[in-house]
Amino acid sequence: MPEEIPVPPWRRPKKAPPRMPLTQDRIVDTALGILDAEGLDALSMRRLAQELKTGHASLYAHVGNRDELLDLVFDLVLTEVEIPQPEPGRWAEQVKEMCRSLRRVFLAHRDLARIAIDRVPLGPNGILGMERTLNLLRSGGLRDELAAYGGDLLSTFVTAEALEQSSRHSGTEQSEEQAGMFADQLHGYLKSLPPTQFPNLVHLAGPITSLDSDRRFELGLEIIIAGLVAAGAGDDADDREPGIRTAGSTLPGS
Repeated sequence: MPEEIPVPPWRRPKKAPPRMPLTQDRIVDTALGILDAEGLDALSMRRLAQELKTGHASLYAHVGNRDELLDLVFDLVLTEVEIPQPEPGRWAEQVKEMCRSLRRVFLAHRDLARIAIDRVPLGPNGILGMERTLNLLRSGGLRDELAAYGGDLLSTFVTAEALEQSSRHSGTEQSEEQAGMFADQLHGYLKSLPPTQFPNLVHLAGPITSLDSDRRFELGLEIIIAGLVAAGAGDDADDREPGIRTAGSTLPGS
């Protein structure tokens, strides 16, 4: 019986590359990629398993369910938010810088504001961010309740603004055009109202429909920060902790 002729080495089948191990970090990174590319509604455990080339049941050894997955994605993204270390005399501007950074992160990741709107950031990165945010707010001399509620108020404002902006503009030319058409139609409608019955709507039709999202966001920050300062202005100076400046004294020109 003739011996088996060996296969030439250049014809030998190549070994399949080893699979990357399935880890929680890899799962969360992949989920964020799907979120950015396809949106929140497309992010399911089955879709994630398909992207990772594994069975969706395998994911549950690392992530309890989709809700936990969204918590982990949200916590990962929070590492991108820049929260400055307090600097004397720059309290108001630093609070604005922090909020602008949070907004940029929300707008950089598709549907992230939808995830954030009903979540408390209790992951390790979220907890650290909350601590640094409160440190920044207290450095302006805000009393405890103002610092605590002010942080929540700023976060809610930024999230809501990002959610509204992302719902109006999906990044396509068609959606931008539709938003412009609606603004024009709304302006015309408000101007057509009886001025004696709706004097304010008619008078403010321009500002109501012409404020771009960036200008509106900055105005909102001004209102909230001015409110925090005004609320703290009546505090008895003797009740403040030593070495902490008043919020009002950190505003430009004060």
